[in-house]
Amino acid sequence: MKSNRAVRTPGGLSVRLDVRAFTVVVLLLLAALTASVVLIGTGDFPIPAGDVVKTLFGEGDPGQEFIIQELRLPRVVVGLLVGASLGLGGALFQAVSRNPLGSPDVLGLGQGATAGALTMIVLFSGSATQVTIGALVGGLLTGLAIYLLAWKQGVHGYRLVLVGIGVSAIVTAINGYLLTMSDIIDAARAVVWMTGSLSGRDWEQVWPLLALCAVLVPLVLANARGLRMMEMGDDVSHALGVRVERVRAFLMVAAVLLTATATAAAGPVSFVALTAPQLARRLTRAPGPNLLPSLCMGAALLVTADWVSQRLFGADQLPVGVVTGVLGGVYLLWLLVTERRAGRI
Repeated sequence: MKSNRAVRTPGGLSVRLDVRAFTVVVLLLLAALTASVVLIGTGDFPIPAGDVVKTLFGEGDPGQEFIIQELRLPRVVVGLLVGASLGLGGALFQAVSRNPLGSPDVLGLGQGATAGALTMIVLFSGSATQVTIGALVGGLLTGLAIYLLAWKQGVHGYRLVLVGIGVSAIVTAINGYLLTMSDIIDAARAVVWMTGSLSGRDWEQVWPLLALCAVLVPLVLANARGLRMMEMGDDVSHALGVRVERVRAFLMVAAVLLTATATAAAGPVSFVALTAPQLARRLTRAPGPNLLPSLCMGAALLVTADWVSQRLFGADQLPVGVVTGVLGGVYLLWLLVTERRAGRI
């Protein structure tokens, strides 16, 4: 079977469709939705999957409707949106830097958002909303600092990763200092936030993230062709009519916004932005940034990790960031061993 097919729309426009990538996207969406339904039914009051689906369509009893609509559904929706944002943001950073390690985890954006949140917790004893705003501002300022420091007649991948690692180390030291300044109550609150968790998330965290994704995701996907051209080098991209620095700057801003907002909503959930694009690429076996598969993979990974944490340890006993950290660390070790056996490192 051919991997690529030309599909003609009713308006006469011909569109190339990668059959394998399309199939992977559909399967990942189904996996994410299935995991979401199972996760909604998991907890101290188990609800069968059939009843969950009925309740979501407005046919459940009042008790189940309250548990699902008010307590569990917001957490799952936040998980889907955070995972999708991290997966897409990670794919953008890896494509722009042309480096599989060029993810927000390595570049220090998560640490920057953590610094903003810790500032609000430790110095101002801020509310949950203020902590969220602080995390968002911290992530944006860190992204801006990395971009400006990496700029030298343009931003190039190797320099971007090196600057990001340096900024990450500096911000990590600042975070350690802020923790030593705090009292025991604020320190405990900060450590829980730094782990990355979906516990206690409600509709207040859903709407800002949903609005941002609704605006940025279509704009990012519309620039996918330019991003694919940029993988062949700046000179070739210029020759093909791509405004390289404008596209690169926009995609980096979009990636920073997606990552910072996701971190503000759930804390610095580690390794999703690093592993989701690589897993998506291995499934699709397609060249290019694989933006949509990475988005779907991130969503599926995070809700599955949250289900694992609840299933093995009970609700709110193990933050989802711990599970993603363990799984991501195992994946990274496996990737290093594979690359070494192949003689690439």
